[in-house]
This record gives sequence, structure tokens and C-alpha cells, in this order.
Amino acid sequence: MADNNEIKAINKTGFAQRLREYKRKPLSLVLFILVVLAAAISVLALVFLIVYILVMGVPHITPELFAWEYNSDNVSCMPAIINTVVVTLLTLVIAVPFGVGAAIYLAEYAKRGNKFVKLIRTMAETLSGIPSIVYGLFGMLFFVTTLQWRLSLLAGSFTLAIMVLPTIMRTTEEALLSVPDSYREGSYGLGAGKLRTIIRIILPSAIPGILAGIILAVGRIVGETAALLYTSGSASGLAKGLMSSGRTLAIHMYVLANEGLHTDQAWATAVVLLVLVLLINTLSAFIAKKLTSKNK
Repeated sequence: MADNNEIKAINKTGFAQRLREYKRKPLSLVLFILVVLAAAISVLALVFLIVYILVMGVPHITPELFAWEYNSDNVSCMPAIINTVVVTLLTLVIAVPFGVGAAIYLAEYAKRGNKFVKLIRTMAETLSGIPSIVYGLFGMLFFVTTLQWRLSLLAGSFTLAIMVLPTIMRTTEEALLSVPDSYREGSYGLGAGKLRTIIRIILPSAIPGILAGIILAVGRIVGETAALLYTSGSASGLAKGLMSSGRTLAIHMYVLANEGLHTDQAWATAVVLLVLVLLINTLSAFIAKKLTSKNK
């Protein structure tokens, strides 16, 4: 094993080679500086945003903010937290099976170069860029009015499921396509069938990528307001059932900030929302790590 002096010599040699390359190609140095600068600005902006929310919101977090019942004095966010968890879980239950199933078909069963597959991918990418308020308008006209579900958590969850379905489908498909073909060939060589290969070999190998898509979907679900205002409503209390109206944390924060009477509590709610998203992402990363290590 190389000692510290050898390691330093190797690092100096690599730096010298890179410096000579930059002298021969000044454009590479410019691009390198731009990339580093862009990365630094992105990190600083993210850190500033998080610190600003914490500074503005943490001093206003009080026990009354987590009271079980909402009223105009405590403006509790506890009902909104529970509604958020319910909407998130229900949306994932609806969207994940369809998204993963569609991705399995596109990646494993559909023929390469199929025009129908290309059309589906184009439509999925197009749907990913549609503003959420358009989904909210569709949900209001179809789920709330046509199906007569009224303003309810169920209508909001189905609307959000349609909204995040393209994200889950595309990320899952990319994760499946990234699995080496040697895995499939080895499984087929041992006598496993198509379905067994997908379930036992391909899906476990693609779990980190699939969970990454689900995490992105959860982030969009938790932070959504426009689509839910049209479909689940903004009732302040805890929803009594899936057919009842209720506000999520994002809508709760929006309403408090829009009223202008409880701005401090709105900042405190933003901190709670930030912590909730962080906990969900951490839990998802932990599950992905456990499942990945289990399948090795």
C-alpha cells in the first residue's frame, strides 16, 4: 500500500497533468470554472433557503401549533399533518402499481423501437410539464362534479395520482433499463422464465432508482396546493373520512399566509413541512439501502 508521500506525489502529478491540459485547451478550464460556479451557487441557494425558513419559523413553533383540534386561536397544523399523510399514502397506493406496471411493460415486454412505446414516452414527458392547476381543473370537473365525489381527500388523491404517474413511470423505466442485460441472460440461462426474472432479478436491482422516482413523487404530493384546492378543498379540521374535505400542510400554510393574520404560524408550518419531507426522504433512502444490501 502506498504511503502518504507516494499518495501526495500521485496527486501532484495528476494536478500537473490537468494544468497542462487546461493550458492546451483553455475552453476546458472555462467550462470547469462555470460548472464549479454553478454547483456552488446551487448549494448556497439551497442552504440559504433552508436557513432562512428555520430562522423565520423555529421561534414561532409552540405546543398550541400541534393541538389536536384546529381553531382560530391556535391555528393548529396537526389536522393538516394527518391529512397530508393520508393523501400521500393514498396517492402512492393508486399511482405506484400503475406506474411500475407500465414501466415494466415498456422496458421488458414492448419491442425495442416500437412506435407505440415512443408515443407513450412522449405523452408521459408532456404530462410531466403540465401545470398542476390544469390537473386541479380536470379533477374538479371529473372527480368532484361528474363522479360526484365532492371536495374530498379521495378526489384530491386521484388527481395527484394522475399528476405523479408520469414521474414514477419514467424513473422506473430508466431504472429497469439500467439493469445490465447480463442479469437477464444469466437468469434465462438458469431456466427462469420472463416473469420470474423480472420479479426476482430485475426489480430488486432497480429498487434504488424506483424509490428515487417515488421520493420525487412524494415531494410533489406534499408540496402541492393548486390541484388540491380544486379537489380536496381547504377545510381546516381533520377529515372524517376519504369522502370529506380537508387541507394538507401546503394548503394550510398558503391559507395562513394569504389571510395575513397568522404569518408567524405560516413560517412555523413551513418548518414542519420541511421536516416532514426530510423524514420521508430519509426513510425512503434507508429502505432503499436495506433492500439493496439484502439483495446483494
